[in-house]
Amino acid sequence: MQERKVRPLDRDRLWAYALKALGGRAHSTGEIREKLRRRAERAGDIDEILARLKDAGYLDDRRYAEAFAAARLTGEKFGRTRVIQDLRRHRVAPALADRTVRKVYEEVDEEALIEEWVRRKYRLAAREGLFQEDKDLAAAYRRLLRAGFASGQIIGVLKRFARNPELLDSFEPPEEAPQE
Repeated sequence: MQERKVRPLDRDRLWAYALKALGGRAHSTGEIREKLRRRAERAGDIDEILARLKDAGYLDDRRYAEAFAAARLTGEKFGRTRVIQDLRRHRVAPALADRTVRKVYEEVDEEALIEEWVRRKYRLAAREGLFQEDKDLAAAYRRLLRAGFASGQIIGVLKRFARNPELLDSFEPPEEAPQE
């Protein structure tokens, strides 16, 4: 497959490109910076355009992070860790991502969120037969870790559903990823 050549954009066209990108969906400053970097004729135009976007109110990482975290909580019902990871993937500064998620999840009972997640993902299975097999329990544990929940909370909730809750005592929590 042949890669398409992209014509570099001058300052005015770069501005229009940034507005069009932001018109499609919200972006973080880091995402827009990367998009502009790939298209800019002159690298010096990028910071000027980012400043203009911020001055015009089109680009606000705090507002973006809050909306993103709230959407991930209300929509997918993800845990804190997953939302922080996703914000960082969207090039939101780590400190802002942490602070925002802490604020959005301030009054959230994550154990209730985990239980709701289990009920939603396994809604077709009878509650008493939910985790009859140890492998199913282990799979649910891994899925909940990927969904961003803390190991201790996951174990506490899964014990309520498991046929063999003692198995969960042997689960090793994953090592914490180093904070950037």
